[in-house]
Amino acid sequence: MKIKLSILSLLLSLSLASTAQTSQECIDFLYKYMPQPDKADYSRAFYEENVNATLKAKSEMPWGKIIPEREFRHFVLPIRVNNEHLDNSRIVFYDELKDRIKGMSMTEAILEVNHWCHEKATYTPSDERTSSPLATVKTAYGRCGEESTFLVAALRSVCIPARQVYTPRWAHTDDYHAWVEAWADGQWHFLGACEPEPVLDLGWFNAPASRGMLMHTKAFGNYDGPEEVMQRTQCFTEIDVTSNYAPIARREVIVKDKAGKPVNAATVEFKIYNYAEFYTVSKKTTDANGKTYMQAGKGDLLAWAYKDGKFGFGVCKIDGDGTCTITLDHSTNESFTVDIKIVPPVERNTIPYVSEQQRTLNDKRMSQEDSIRNAYVSTFHTTGNEYVKKSRGNYATIEEFLSKSNLGFAPETLLSVISDKDLRDITMDVLLDAKYTPTNKNYPQDIYDKYVLNPRVAAEHLTPYKGYLSNRMDRNLIRNLKSVSNVIQWTKSNIQTEELSNPQRLKMTPIGVWETRVCDNYSRNIFFVALCRTMGYAARIDAVTQKVEYYNNGQWIEVKFDSNNALANAPQGTLKAEYDNLDNNPDPKYYIHFTISKLVDGVPQLLNYEEEDTWMSTLSNGVKLDAGQYLITTGTRMADGSVLTHNEVVLVKEGETTIASLVMPTCKDGIKVIGNFNSENIYNDADNGNKSILSTTGRGYYVLGVIAPNNEPTNHALRDIALVKKELEQLNVPIVLLFKDKENLGRFNIKELPELPSTSHIGTDVDNKITNEIIEAMHLTNPTMPVFIIADTFNRVVFISQGYTIGLGEQLYKIMNELNRK
Repeated sequence: MKIKLSILSLLLSLSLASTAQTSQECIDFLYKYMPQPDKADYSRAFYEENVNATLKAKSEMPWGKIIPEREFRHFVLPIRVNNEHLDNSRIVFYDELKDRIKGMSMTEAILEVNHWCHEKATYTPSDERTSSPLATVKTAYGRCGEESTFLVAALRSVCIPARQVYTPRWAHTDDYHAWVEAWADGQWHFLGACEPEPVLDLGWFNAPASRGMLMHTKAFGNYDGPEEVMQRTQCFTEIDVTSNYAPIARREVIVKDKAGKPVNAATVEFKIYNYAEFYTVSKKTTDANGKTYMQAGKGDLLAWAYKDGKFGFGVCKIDGDGTCTITLDHSTNESFTVDIKIVPPVERNTIPYVSEQQRTLNDKRMSQEDSIRNAYVSTFHTTGNEYVKKSRGNYATIEEFLSKSNLGFAPETLLSVISDKDLRDITMDVLLDAKYTPTNKNYPQDIYDKYVLNPRVAAEHLTPYKGYLSNRMDRNLIRNLKSVSNVIQWTKSNIQTEELSNPQRLKMTPIGVWETRVCDNYSRNIFFVALCRTMGYAARIDAVTQKVEYYNNGQWIEVKFDSNNALANAPQGTLKAEYDNLDNNPDPKYYIHFTISKLVDGVPQLLNYEEEDTWMSTLSNGVKLDAGQYLITTGTRMADGSVLTHNEVVLVKEGETTIASLVMPTCKDGIKVIGNFNSENIYNDADNGNKSILSTTGRGYYVLGVIAPNNEPTNHALRDIALVKKELEQLNVPIVLLFKDKENLGRFNIKELPELPSTSHIGTDVDNKITNEIIEAMHLTNPTMPVFIIADTFNRVVFISQGYTIGLGEQLYKIMNELNRK
């Protein structure tokens, strides 16, 4: 899948290629489009140093002279890739990579840089905050957004245009993904970050991407390339690259009022079902004829339209004429239910040719790179203090901090309230900054530790803000801030908010807000909480509702900056949900089976409960919520990726309990035999040598997985299975997990994963016989790892999954549970 520029566009770009940009020209370009947080949080000297490094690479790399001006300005010069903390990785990486890629073509260099990245990091999921490239190297792993940020930074460091591509949500499975596109000799190519392949345009995600509904990227500045523009902002141009990976179709939406008249300037949000909610991937506005459109992959989309408190929705079906008419026939004071089925695009997997020799050489290199990375990881301190263990490459900082005394608090107390990711990249100046925290003002100790001592407010870059703010406030201001109400008033009076100069919603640091006194609303909220904690007041941004709150007399009080009554909690009621499908699923999980959104003027706003939350921890006994209108969405994902959803809109009234129904949609088709597999096949058990599948599993149904080491889909699959460890053990489900050979088994580090069910058996496929039989029996073309089947010892296959499938463990459990009841 080569991503071609038009010949005319390429010639035009080449004609604009600059022979020599000056440092000042580059700096001016960056500052012209730079978001406000990047101006506030980083010095001009920082950008000058990075620009000089960029121009040095441009002059020294052989392709520096042929890169078009447009690709250089938008995809080499910018330091920011995503929402990561900016660092000097460009300088560090260039020094390490320049000799390694010497004499290579651009294509060869791209592949080689990715091999280098694989030496440094591998995939492991983590929280929403994106680590900087240098922090990813120090930690030796990252999630896909961090790996792709790392690879883009590495490619740009050697003057190769690169950009991070996101699918904000898959349509066929519950997750999202990020990868990289790199420019070589007039074309954009894609590759999986830290997952080197022998050729470009190849990754484990070829097949999932062919089912994608939207894949997009952000180009720094006002980009005028050939791609479809989704939106232009003051700082970036968002472009649609879906057609590089999947067939696309135009979806036209017509919005009308109850009288059938077109509605001008209505907002339409195009949504994909994922993680038990309809997630917005694009937002458009209707014209005078009530029309707007979205270009997307060939699957179903939910379009949700609203204006002036009226709203409506409809499904843009791919099997129709591409037009969806929506009537704004719902209001903010009604309750109703609706069932919606969503069908994702079909798979159209296209794989570039790779010879057996290329594959063997690439596998050998990856094994060597694993050894290099593992040798570095072996230097981490993995015994003794639990915080040191979790800190990975940051162990020296954590050990030194633990040795400190006379801080006014125990070092372990502070380390216990920051996240695991913070332990991996926090700096000593931030840790020591906690000594500026005022003593406890009679708060419960856990409240003081979490919401006063703790430097972390949201997902902002941590800075030593307490000492900084304390040292810059004069005595009069300190006296003036002796109450939370005064902190609120000072913040309202002195911090100006505006959104346009930060369209990416980067989180400005509290120090940056203090210096500039101008920021977006969310950065203002972070600053307010930081200032409260600096003054010794317990404050937070609530993780579920995103409300700004402070603690007083045993309760959290909401802070409203846009209200005259800044300290007033909204009236509340209780929402409960009855659930009667206990035999099939005793405790539905948030984000997997259901979600709750508040409808604000007809616009759904998700409540961000913890991933561990379930029906029993929330709706079973009732949850306190602000009075208003709410949407409960439940969904059942089918084996083909389709989703059956039930959506109930309810009203929560002040002082009352609203009882809803948690309905899990079910498929009436039941379990069917879909193929055959010989359970007498022999595999090599890691502990017991050659055995048959049957001798391992005994009679009955079992799970068989063919997996790959250090492979993101395999990593997800095994983590999903670990999530239902208890349930699968209760059913006594035998699980056999097979690698291609002993070399691949040797690259697998089970310690990096949560504990698998005790009924699991790990081994290797003897001569690939099992893998080949599954491929042949199930008619798989271009199979992608991992492949899982459920079969029985009568050789009947009732389930198969291949490639990237989030929620696999849940699927396996549901099917095995149903089979057990028959």
